[in-house]
Amino acid sequence: MGMIAGIQLAEVLATIVYTLLGLGLFGFCWYLITRVAPFSVVKEIEHDQNSALAILIGALFISIAIIIAAVIISG
Repeated sequence: MGMIAGIQLAEVLATIVYTLLGLGLFGFCWYLITRVAPFSVVKEIEHDQNSALAILIGALFISIAIIIAAVIISG
């Protein structure tokens, strides 16, 4: 019970807000990627098994996650 008593409501709400903000940014980035690319990203990854594109997009999402985490920690 000692550890639970130390959790404050403001911290929980901030975590929820930052989580929703991060997910929103990821969704927006995915939308931009699929609209800017001159080909169907989903078709290339799923049907054509283009693993290089999947790795590239995965690396992009990891880099965005690092940037979001750095912003949250610095605030």
